[in-house]
Amino acid sequence: MQSSKKKYKLVIVESPAKARTVARFLGRGYKVEASQGHVRDLPKSQFGIDADQDFAMKYITIHGRGPILAKLRKLAGGASQVFLATDPDREGEAISWHLAQALKLDDSKPLRVEFQEVTRNAVKEAIQSAREIDMNRVNAQQARRALDRVVGYKISPLLWAKIKKGLSAGRVQSVAVRLIVDREDEIDAFIPEEYWELSADFLAFDARGKKITLNARLSRLKGKPAKISNEKAAMKAQELIGRGGFKVGAVKRSQRKKSPAPPFTTSTLQQEASRKLNFTSSRTMQVVQGLYEGVDLGKEGSQGLVTYIRTDSIRVSEEAIAAAREVISQTFGKQHLPRVARAYRTSSRAQDAHEAIRPTDATRTPDSVKPFLSREQLQVYRLIYNRFLASQMKDAEYETLTADLVNDEATLRYYAEHKSFAGFTAIYEEGVDDNGQDVQAAMPQFKQDEAVDILDIHANQRFTQPPARFTEASLIKALEEKGIGRPSTYAPTIGTVIGRGYISREKRRLYPTEMGRMVNAIMLEHFAPVVSLEFTAQMEGKLDEVADGKLAWKDILRDFYPAFEQMVQEAEAQVEKVEIPDEVSDIPCEVCGTPLVYKMGRYGRFLACPRFPECRFTMPVLTYIEAPCPTCGARLLEKTSRKGRKFYGCERYPDCDFTSWDKVAVEKCPKCASHMVIKNRRSGQSRLCANETCRHHEEVEEAPEAEHA
Repeated sequence: MQSSKKKYKLVIVESPAKARTVARFLGRGYKVEASQGHVRDLPKSQFGIDADQDFAMKYITIHGRGPILAKLRKLAGGASQVFLATDPDREGEAISWHLAQALKLDDSKPLRVEFQEVTRNAVKEAIQSAREIDMNRVNAQQARRALDRVVGYKISPLLWAKIKKGLSAGRVQSVAVRLIVDREDEIDAFIPEEYWELSADFLAFDARGKKITLNARLSRLKGKPAKISNEKAAMKAQELIGRGGFKVGAVKRSQRKKSPAPPFTTSTLQQEASRKLNFTSSRTMQVVQGLYEGVDLGKEGSQGLVTYIRTDSIRVSEEAIAAAREVISQTFGKQHLPRVARAYRTSSRAQDAHEAIRPTDATRTPDSVKPFLSREQLQVYRLIYNRFLASQMKDAEYETLTADLVNDEATLRYYAEHKSFAGFTAIYEEGVDDNGQDVQAAMPQFKQDEAVDILDIHANQRFTQPPARFTEASLIKALEEKGIGRPSTYAPTIGTVIGRGYISREKRRLYPTEMGRMVNAIMLEHFAPVVSLEFTAQMEGKLDEVADGKLAWKDILRDFYPAFEQMVQEAEAQVEKVEIPDEVSDIPCEVCGTPLVYKMGRYGRFLACPRFPECRFTMPVLTYIEAPCPTCGARLLEKTSRKGRKFYGCERYPDCDFTSWDKVAVEKCPKCASHMVIKNRRSGQSRLCANETCRHHEEVEEAPEAEHA
C-alpha cells in the first residue's frame, strides 16, 4: 500500500534558470519549479478596475500560464510545504501573492522566502527564515499597476482615435518623452555666442633639466579675467602676448584626492554599461539577469555571480566588505586598503530594501570565471566586480601644479596634475557622458621671476554649445535624480518610447520624432499632471508610503481618479483628429510602381506600399556603411538582430556569410592588411585589427561628433 505521506517541499521561483540553480543547492527533499514571471494580471481586453466598487481589481490568468498553474497546483497538492521564492522586491512580492491566490495557499502561513543572491548559504538561510507575504509591499505594487492601467487604458484609445492606432501613454514613459522633447526645444532655441580661447606654447625644464614645450592658457588681460568675444579682441590679445617679456609669477603646488564611486545600483550600472560597453539599458539587464540567476561554472555547478540586480541602494553587508578588503590586501597590498572600511550613504529617496549590486563571492575574479561566461557576461561581470572592489580601496592621489606666467599686460596660466598614488584607479575609473579636456601631466621646475620664452601663440574661435542631447545613460540619470520611476522601470520605459516611435536613437543620442512631439503636446495641454515631473515624483513617494504601511493604497486612486476621468472627458471633446502623412521615399514599389512610404514596425522603420491592402509589398530600410565586405568586397549593410542589437553583414548573404558586431573600418590594418573594426572607448573611437594574432590598434583622428548642433 502506497504511503500518503508527502515527501517533498515545493519551492517556486520566477525563472527556469534560477530554478535549476536553487534546486542544486537544496538537493533531495525539494522540488523547485518556475512560474515564468507573472501568472495573473488585469485583462488586456477590458479596463479591469471597477471604479464604482472602490477600485476592485479583476485579475485573470495570463494567456499561456494555464498549463504552468495546473502543474504548480498538482505539485503544491503533493507538497508538505510550499515556499514562494520570487524576486526580493515589490513586484516579486506581488507575484508571490498572486501565486498564493491562484494555488489557494493559506497566505497567513510563512510561505514567502527571499534571498538577495542565488548562493547556497543565502538560499538555505532564506528557507529557514520564511515569513508571511507582506501585504503592504503587495499593495504598493497593486497601486502602481492600477495607476498605470488607469493612465494607459484611458489615454491610449484617445491617441488611437485622434492620431494613430498603436500609440500609448503611461505615467513614466510620458515623462521620459517630455524630458527629451524639452531638451530638444532647448537646443532649438539656443543661440550660440562667439568666444575665443588663446594659449601660448613656452619653453620650460623638466625635473632632469631637459627642455620641454608646454602650453598655457590666457587667464587675465590687463588685470581682469580674460573674456574675449570677437576676432578683433582676440587679435589685440594675441598682439599683447606677442610682445613677450613673460616671467614666472605665482606658483602653487598642492595635492588633491579622488574618492571611488560607490558600488552599482541598477541605474548606475545601466549608465556605466552604456558609457563603457555601448550597451542599451535593456541589453544590460538581460545580461546581468543571467549573472544573477546562475551560471554553470563546471565542477562548481550553477552559481549566482552577482546579488539582486534591481536596487537603488548602495549599502553593502559587513561580510561582503570584509571579503573585499581581504582580496584587496592580497592582490594590491595593504597600502591600497583604507584603515577603516568605507560606508556609503544611500539617498533618502531610495527604498534601500537590498544591497548594492556586487559579486556574491569577492574571490571569484573575472579571469577565474572567464571560461564559463559569454563575452557580454564577462564584460558586465568585470564592471560589477571591479567597481565593487574599487569602492573599498584608498583614494587616488594627485600632485597638482598651477603657475602664472605674467608680463605687463597678460597672465597665462599653466595647470598640470600627476597621479602620485593609484589607489582605487589601479582597478577601476568611472566613465563620463561627455569627455572633458585632457589635463597636462608635465610637472616642470618653475623658479620665481624666471624669464619665460614664448614660442607660438594660438587663437581659436569657439561658440557656446547648447545642452547635450540625452543618451540612455544620461536619461536614466535624469529620471533617477528627479525621482521618476524605479530601478525596474528604466529599461522597459526607454524600450517603449523607442518602440512606439516617439523617440529615435542615432549614434547613442535620443531625438524626439514628430510623433513624439505631437503626443507630448497633447499630454501637456490636456493631461498636464500626468507629465508633471513633480506630480510623478510625488506619486512615487506615495507608493513608498503604501509599502511602509503608512497609506492605504486605494486612497491614492480615490484622490487621483475623479480629476483624471474629467481630464479624459474634456480631451475627448477638445482634441481634434490629426492626419499624419507618411514620409514618401524615392523607391518605387516592385509590384505596382507606387513610391514606397516609411512605416514604423516592431523592429524599427521599414518601407511599404501606400496602396495597402490592395498591394502588400514591403521591404526593409537598407543602410550601407562605407567599408566593403572583408570577405568578398561587396557592400556592408547595417542590420538589427531580433533582440534589437545592431550588427553589420554582407549584402550578398547567404552567398557571403560575413557578419560583425563591430562596425568595419574603411582602413586596412597597416601591419597585417586585415580588416579593422571601430571600437568606442572612453577617450573616443579607436580602430582595432580583427586579426587575433595581430590586434594592432590606433586612435581615430576625427572632429568630435556634432551632437549639440
